[in-house]
Amino acid sequence: MEQVVERRLSGAQSVDRALALLSLIGRHSREGVSLSELVVQSGLNKATVRRLLLALIRAGQVEQDGDSRLYHLGEEAYVLGLMAAGRHGLLKTAMPSLMRLARSTGDAAFVSVRRGAFAVCLHREDGPHPIRTYALMPGYQHPLGVGAGSLAMLAALPDDEVEAVLDTNAALLSESYPRLSAEVLRRHVAETRTTGIALNPGLIFEDSWGLGIALRGPDGGLAGALSLAAVESRMRESRRAELVPRLRQEASEIENRLAQSYAARPGHLERKER
Repeated sequence: MEQVVERRLSGAQSVDRALALLSLIGRHSREGVSLSELVVQSGLNKATVRRLLLALIRAGQVEQDGDSRLYHLGEEAYVLGLMAAGRHGLLKTAMPSLMRLARSTGDAAFVSVRRGAFAVCLHREDGPHPIRTYALMPGYQHPLGVGAGSLAMLAALPDDEVEAVLDTNAALLSESYPRLSAEVLRRHVAETRTTGIALNPGLIFEDSWGLGIALRGPDGGLAGALSLAAVESRMRESRRAELVPRLRQEASEIENRLAQSYAARPGHLERKER
């Protein structure tokens, strides 16, 4: 009986340690973190850290860059994050802004996130205007750069990541989005960086136009994108001049709420006290 209890305690301790490592990697996921740094920050010995990392890699929660050998959050961690977003993350934070935008403009408002070389729509909030575009629905996935919110996220990335994304999606863009070649997307990225607002002038579906803006997290990293979509007649230049300030204001509101939520987290408060 004592041996069973000891094994259970040991197993629970391993889970606790693995989750602590996952949290450490998450705080450094954008730039990556080395094995030696994880050993120092966790207080565990090198052999234990390596063993736990291998388990996390097998589960898809962590991945190791083949060139730098640094550790980052894995794809499965991202998927779980998306699943939790409705309760704790970007979607919950963005909902008041999505509802205000849809109500005040009459059009459809969206919040999207990046998933690797793609953009995923988390939510669509329809406004009261009877004429709508259905080019983007919750759960839809597009290559980064395809669509206003997606383009806003692509433009927010460093140049080397932009090129990596375009390279990854080259075949898909050529096959499914012939009007959006890598060169066209580079031009739109440059325009978006200049104005701070991404414009999709009916490049996917002719009568579906959109405006998008990137959302930044408390660490300055890309958190997602906020966007509006409407038929072409509701996206003419004079009306875009009215929509852009509303989009900017709600994006700022979302970023402020993200920062406040992060600052209120117990772990963040503990780190500040240290």
